[in-house]
Amino acid sequence: MTDNPTDAAGTPAPGTPAPDAAAPQAAAPQAAGPDAAQPTDERSPYERMGGAETFRAIVHRFYENVRTTPDLHALYPEEDLGPAEDRLRLFLEQYWGGPTTYSEQRGHPRLRMRHAPFKVTPAQRDNWLACMHDAVGSVEMDKAARDELWNYLSRAADAMINAFEGEDMTPTHRRNLL
Repeated sequence: MTDNPTDAAGTPAPGTPAPDAAAPQAAAPQAAGPDAAQPTDERSPYERMGGAETFRAIVHRFYENVRTTPDLHALYPEEDLGPAEDRLRLFLEQYWGGPTTYSEQRGHPRLRMRHAPFKVTPAQRDNWLACMHDAVGSVEMDKAARDELWNYLSRAADAMINAFEGEDMTPTHRRNLL
């Protein structure tokens, strides 16, 4: 089994080869002239999005927003959000083709499993997305890369929903089970 990152639905991260995938083929030479196809950007999504500096800025801004969103902050077991900030940054960097530090330190991401102890409702997903939308909007990034990132974040947030309003919303890590 590989430690390649996947999204919440188990889809390999962009740029991550599928198991047993053939090695990428060299691109055919491009014809010259005004009607010729434009060369493709061969950088990883991580590089196109701005690399470590961009992901650090997005995740830091996101957690600044979490601190001021009580319903969302209540989901975090740690009062100090620094460790959560580090984990999210490492995950996003790895998912988009950056360093594999997340898997080296924590193993396979298994997003749904890691979020299962927390009751995540549609309203909490919306709060999470609002905080993340502000964070993603706070950095310079070309539109195609921003859209690619936002589409993934939206799908992943939808996949984390595991509870609905009216259910016992006490996070399992804070319940007194005795």
